[in-house]
Amino acid sequence: MTKPQSPFTKEQLLPQEEMIEIERKKGKLFIGIPKETSYQEKRVCLTPDAVAALTAHGHRVLLETKAGIGARFTDRDYSEAGAEISNDKKKVFGCPLILKVEPPSIAELELINPQTVLISALQLKTQSKEYFQTLAKKRITAFGFEFIRDADGAYPAVRALSEIAGTAAVLIASELMSSATISKGSGLMMGNISGVPPAEVVIIGAGTVGEFAARSAIGLGANVKIFDNSITKLRCIQTNVGRPLFTSTIQPKNLLKALRRCDVVIGAVRGKNRAPVIVTETMVESMKAGAVVIDVSIDMGGCFETSEVTSHDHPTFKKHGVLHYCVPNIPSRYARTSSLSISNIFTPYLLQIGEEGGIENAVRFDRGLKNGLYFYHGILTSKPIADWFDLSHRDINLLIL
Repeated sequence: MTKPQSPFTKEQLLPQEEMIEIERKKGKLFIGIPKETSYQEKRVCLTPDAVAALTAHGHRVLLETKAGIGARFTDRDYSEAGAEISNDKKKVFGCPLILKVEPPSIAELELINPQTVLISALQLKTQSKEYFQTLAKKRITAFGFEFIRDADGAYPAVRALSEIAGTAAVLIASELMSSATISKGSGLMMGNISGVPPAEVVIIGAGTVGEFAARSAIGLGANVKIFDNSITKLRCIQTNVGRPLFTSTIQPKNLLKALRRCDVVIGAVRGKNRAPVIVTETMVESMKAGAVVIDVSIDMGGCFETSEVTSHDHPTFKKHGVLHYCVPNIPSRYARTSSLSISNIFTPYLLQIGEEGGIENAVRFDRGLKNGLYFYHGILTSKPIADWFDLSHRDINLLIL
């Protein structure tokens, strides 16, 4: 009778030494923060308080001079917090880790050293194939902060900026209705005045922007109506706001009736590739003279047929007697608040990366951070980008074990 064959060798069957994981050593980060050069971008990624927290943990921060001036943070504020200040843009872009709000331009990418880690917004719809080819050539590891998830599966950066955009939309509308503005508004206040009917505010979209717009409008005393085709979102917004609201699915008859009566309409609808056009030009023509349109969706094409992109310098135009505000990047209007909000999101991640011993380990153990990774040492790891620009990609899970 033959003996059964073992799949193990004699040496493998002998007692083996126990193998344990080597403790990860803390890493020291060297973070470069260049001044934002995108049109009308005034935000900065880290506040002086955040820099102080990072430098207290032994990390270095190199800031381009006047990088925080748009958010009212001076070079002295950063210097006293422990940052190094430089007027040499090339030196700042030469840091091993670059932190930006807007994605760098092609010219700025040329200043970045090979094997650098880049953390910034991606803004896929504004990018070109050349941008990703340059990242590949430089073997850069890049994160889009709008795709980073937290422990609950939410997108903290997107939510924070949406909260600001929603609140800002109502504040801007209130300002535009004033008689004292250049546009000579209707002269109405939102409400809360005894004996005076409140202003009528219509919000199209029941996401985060819509929710915070509703909160702000209700706080100012306005009468709010919310439209969305998702019953779940409408139910959630009622629960989150904590009071009964007029909610409706987007039915042309109901929407047209609300638009004819409203003083302000806020568009906060997003689509897959472009925001759907919900309000036609005919609907806008039927609105009251002096009514205000705030199209928060303009960065994705706009949800009003009459919308045209404007700037912070010339934010409004009139069409059919209706005042339109169609400025992309509304949070930049409130640069200091936006900077504080972004900084609160970045700082814990940077400290975590340092504790984990660098980007490699941090990505390996944090799924949420990995979700924001779209380039790994020059290899594209995002399928949506690959499909959009006809590029080849690799699964990040096959690259990081």
